Amino acid sequence: MKRRSSKPRKPLYIVLISVHGLIRGHDLELGRDADTGGQTKYVVELAHALGERDDVEKVVLLTRRVIDNQISADYAEPLEQLSEKACIVRIECGEQKYLRKEMLWDCLENFSDNSLTYLKSQGRIPDVIHSHYADAGYVGSRLSHQLGVPLVHTGHSLGRNKRNQLLASGVKRSEIETTYNISRRIEAEETTLGVAERVITSTQQEIEQQYGLYDFYQPDRMRVVPPGTDLEKFFPPQGNEKNSDIANELKRFLKQPNKPIILALSRPDPRKNITALVEAYGESPGLQQAANLVIVAGNRDEIQDMESVSSTVLNDILLTIDKYDLYGKVAYPKHHKPDEVAILYRLAAASHGVFVNPALTEPFGLTLIEAAACGLPIVATEDGGPIDIIKNCENGHVINPLDKTEMADTILETLTDKLEWRRLAKSGIQGVRRHYSWQAHVEKYLSVIRPLMEKTEPVTSISLSRRPGVFRNRAIFTSIDLNLTGDQEALSLFLQTMRAHRKSIIFGIATGRRLDDALAKLRQNNIPQPYVLITGQGTEVNYAPNLTRSEVWERHINHQWNPQAIRGVLAEMPGLKMQPKINQSAFKISYYVDRALINAKEIRQTLLRNEQAVNTVFSFGQFLDVVPVRASKGLALRWCAEQLGFALENTLVTGVTGADADMLLGNTLGAVVDDHHLDELSDLANIENIYFSKKHHAAGILEAIEHYKFFANAQERTAA
Repeated sequence: MKRRSSKPRKPLYIVLISVHGLIRGHDLELGRDADTGGQTKYVVELAHALGERDDVEKVVLLTRRVIDNQISADYAEPLEQLSEKACIVRIECGEQKYLRKEMLWDCLENFSDNSLTYLKSQGRIPDVIHSHYADAGYVGSRLSHQLGVPLVHTGHSLGRNKRNQLLASGVKRSEIETTYNISRRIEAEETTLGVAERVITSTQQEIEQQYGLYDFYQPDRMRVVPPGTDLEKFFPPQGNEKNSDIANELKRFLKQPNKPIILALSRPDPRKNITALVEAYGESPGLQQAANLVIVAGNRDEIQDMESVSSTVLNDILLTIDKYDLYGKVAYPKHHKPDEVAILYRLAAASHGVFVNPALTEPFGLTLIEAAACGLPIVATEDGGPIDIIKNCENGHVINPLDKTEMADTILETLTDKLEWRRLAKSGIQGVRRHYSWQAHVEKYLSVIRPLMEKTEPVTSISLSRRPGVFRNRAIFTSIDLNLTGDQEALSLFLQTMRAHRKSIIFGIATGRRLDDALAKLRQNNIPQPYVLITGQGTEVNYAPNLTRSEVWERHINHQWNPQAIRGVLAEMPGLKMQPKINQSAFKISYYVDRALINAKEIRQTLLRNEQAVNTVFSFGQFLDVVPVRASKGLALRWCAEQLGFALENTLVTGVTGADADMLLGNTLGAVVDDHHLDELSDLANIENIYFSKKHHAAGILEAIEHYKFFANAQERTAA
């Protein structure tokens, strides 16, 4: 029997929409403003790459036409041909002058109507519409309905995450609304997620931790398609790297500059965990003997003039170098040019070195791909995107970023096994070409969108519902030790409950632990990263999904804080012993307490007599933390309530020790879930809205949820 030949595939007509910014096919003005960055580069390169495909008939990139004598006349041209099959079409969009994206919302209906007229005039309706960012998603949703074609969407960044970042940086909620129109943006994103048949992201973590915050989160409709990498810029060593300016700059620091290079490249951010890498290097004589360490942490002039967080990180790095006497072994240049990043990768690769990303969390890890393309093996955090990159490229190892011994041992092993090093380097170059080149990106991209037109892949339908407003108005905050942890079975049930109600509440954790220590404890117990993580007894506030630290909170609590004077006052007091340096921080002074020799009241009175207005926090019967007068778990919780817009009356708080007391007091729904340290909370026993659970640990939290009928009340409130 003769085999029937398969029907040839119809070449695709693809419409891309990217409304804002300055978009043209040549000399992109990247970095001119906040609207002309990575997204504009991506959509133009995607249009170019799709236009090179035989199975694509036509690519049209719709953007806003701008007529403004303050910018190039290129942006007023209605049509710009990118190639034989790809073009940019500029559509009228309300006002002609250039506007930032937050000012375009009232113009989008105009853009949508004009786009519809253009598309209907082309003689063929597109096979798919792909919107980029919230404004294009709004337009794409309308066009998808009007033309009856599937919508694909890429968010690039999301409003809920953006709002957290703005809040963390100190922007007031009212200003966020007036300046950024954040509610309209979030509403547009929700609408788009309800309409889009496919949502394309860079990583699985982006799906779970960013899109997971939305009501119309539909993970079955989401696909990971990693971005492409410019292989004309990032390529293996050519032999001329050692003559570069940046190579000469590194030599100023190093006694033996020809040793292999351990390279770390990131901005000076606590989440990047660079200080831990320096400590791992300093505690490993073998690693010091085998290689030099090169830390490239952005560009700087005077450290004291930088933002406090960046300044703290850089000072910690320098102090750690001094502590382990690493002079001559560590390079930390103050400046580098953008085009020298690729040279740094090649210098490290030519030296048979390794690239290390020890971040506490890494959503994607573009630097890992760039390093791999240059033939440099990688060692990276086991949190987030690096897992996928190393799995695809087989060019390195993942590590626990909180285990310095494991970090040092893995780096040393990668450096010293020369045969394995060459295999990793070669595999990385090949892996990037296979998985992260533009050709690979477009191949996977088309494999995601083509089944929508051919209807060979079902689009799952789910029941979608919106809660009133644009943000959760209820919250649950717990501490970690003896509260969440201690009963694994009950913890699993509690986490299931949180997942089931993720759309209706904010889940937060408040702990006395350091950020890295808290993350290690959460990881040890398989507890997902919470929406808000308050650490250091309320001295740090970190927002999901990227642990964005609130700098404005730190500025707020710095009021009347004099740590040197406090240490002096308490230095001679009996019964107090300073905890190790690792437990100290800029806004927390920690002691062990011998309660047979001293009590809490004496310590408070002594500090007050010496004009030190502070909060003293006693916990677990043996620990004392002295923090600024404006800092505590309860004060940090109330700050978050104000910033994020949830009501204290709708907030369930559970705790176990004296450190949790001011969270439990006031208008919150309080619950004590463990009696091991009941004496620390005995004063709360007669307060009406504080419940004492009969069960312990996470089981006690579940009991408190039932006692307050917390979720039932939430449903009633939503229904009303």
